[in-house]
Amino acid sequence: MELDLKKPIVFFDLETTGVNIASDRIVEIAILKVFPNGNKESKTWLVNPEIEIPQGAIDVHGITNEKVVTEPTFKELASEVSKMIEGCDLAGFNSNRFDIPLLAEELMRAGIDFDMKNRKAIDVQVIFHKKEQRTLSAGYQFYCGKELEGAHGAEADTNATYEILLAQVDKYEDIGNSVDALSEFSTHGERADFAGFILMNEEKQEIFSFGKYKGRTVEEVFKENPGYNNWIQNADFPLYTKKVLKEIKERMSAPKDTMSEADKLQALQQKFNLR
Repeated sequence: MELDLKKPIVFFDLETTGVNIASDRIVEIAILKVFPNGNKESKTWLVNPEIEIPQGAIDVHGITNEKVVTEPTFKELASEVSKMIEGCDLAGFNSNRFDIPLLAEELMRAGIDFDMKNRKAIDVQVIFHKKEQRTLSAGYQFYCGKELEGAHGAEADTNATYEILLAQVDKYEDIGNSVDALSEFSTHGERADFAGFILMNEEKQEIFSFGKYKGRTVEEVFKENPGYNNWIQNADFPLYTKKVLKEIKERMSAPKDTMSEADKLQALQQKFNLR
């Protein structure tokens, strides 16, 4: 079964210096862009992270400091990456919790704004774990019947993720093949930020998921403790989390519209001499 696409979807994978969304950096990024007509476009970059790659990370993906020292930095690639994913939904393996948040940090660090307001995200790992409980290599073997050559290489992982999703929509009729259905199925819970520091409650209000204010709405906390936002903005939180909280703060400071609907209608009628 093919994917039901209304717009292009980008499958991507990152190899990084570590797993800290706020402080680690990309050393390799692979993108596979799939269009609604079935055409594909792909690109892979090695990236100079501008910080040392720890041996533990090298042991996982095999990308050494010497290998990337002459490669472009992410800031130099950011415009090209942003253009390639512009107007696209996103998909990956563990992408909701890691790849998308870290990519957002890198883009924002490079001065390019990024959000998911007009995008859907499909996390192939979530579908896999809900259905089978396995790793990417095992998932590739399970769904596609093949050994994953070059595991922990961004390009190999990206292509494997795309193939797994196609196999998943064939195997599980109940999850559908549209981006909306797959995005909903592969999301653990609604988040206001990528890293999960800010969640949405049943009333669609932003709430903190950590610390002494865990479970309380952001607006309530900011009213009670105005300095809490300043502390977060100056602490080691992801840039996107800070952006979300800044927008909430600005929303709280915006003038409130106290006119009733009847008053608004009357004002419009008077303005245009309708009465």
